[in-house]
Amino acid sequence: MVDNPDHHLPMADCGATLLMKKATIIFNPRAGQLNMTDKIEPVAEFWRERGWRVHLRPTEAPGHATELARRAADAGEHLVLAAGGDGTMGQVANGLADSETILAPLPVGTSNALARELKLPRPQLLDPNAPLMASEALLGGRVHHVDLNFTRNRSGSGYALLWTGIGADGFIVQQIEPRPVWSKRLGPIGYSIQALAVLHRLPAMNAVVQVDDQTIEDDLLLILISTTRLYAGGLIALGSGGLFDDGAFEVWLFRAGEVSSRIGVPRVGLMARYLTEVQLNLQEWDPGVISLTGKRVLIETRPKMPCQTDGEYAGYTPLSCEIKPHALRLLVPPSAPSTLFNHEGALLAELFG
Repeated sequence: MVDNPDHHLPMADCGATLLMKKATIIFNPRAGQLNMTDKIEPVAEFWRERGWRVHLRPTEAPGHATELARRAADAGEHLVLAAGGDGTMGQVANGLADSETILAPLPVGTSNALARELKLPRPQLLDPNAPLMASEALLGGRVHHVDLNFTRNRSGSGYALLWTGIGADGFIVQQIEPRPVWSKRLGPIGYSIQALAVLHRLPAMNAVVQVDDQTIEDDLLLILISTTRLYAGGLIALGSGGLFDDGAFEVWLFRAGEVSSRIGVPRVGLMARYLTEVQLNLQEWDPGVISLTGKRVLIETRPKMPCQTDGEYAGYTPLSCEIKPHALRLLVPPSAPSTLFNHEGALLAELFG
């Protein structure tokens, strides 16, 4: 679907000059549990009625959202509304990194950790209005400069908006994506069913992890580098200290311990125990969980292990991660906890009237 670019061209008074408020909506027609195409046009009309010129840009292939976002930034768009799950948000963030264009998240995918973090309305199976409700919330929101995690391996380089994972979650993503329709319609339940079906094949991993000037070598189940507090679709809280704009990320190491050479239920049970402890903030009592903060991480593993960024497959180790402070402008709703940010941010209404 491509808009007529001459449709709705409002102008807004911005100080002494006239500013055309320009927005692009990038959406994945196959995201999540809903048929998205029919749900996005009311969202576009909502922004048009409030003075924005809006283009609709559906994605057509994996990675296409990054290309569309980069084109929007190059064209001087003020706002890109990304309609999709966490993977779509990460792709759009890659296209907007180090630009003046603002990312506005419209959660409609299966995994919505960012939406949970920001307290945005999330899609429900029987309620198709989440994108419109999110737009209403974002209209009164603030623009923050947030950090990105720049990752590099032999497959290439790019940015992670939320997390980079090596080990269990990278293996699961590699094995089950792209997911079948039935799994997407079941949401997190479908994802969990598929994950449990493949986790028994996870190979043992010996890793050397360097976080700034500290090096750890151990048998690990999972290495997680995070710029946010929520994980696993927003269902698990990774402590309470991570900020979107603090210039550092949190690094979580989950040891394999006695089950490093085992398969099946013991491994699943150990990961469940670790994540439960983290959720309850009890991990400090378990030597199997290590939490660090840093600005640069280098990871080597034996054997080479698959990686994921923002829930999408991202090649194999070795991998490097480096924090890029304030690399993205992110629009967040008034409902977002102020404790997620060091800085107050600027009201969208003050920036564009």
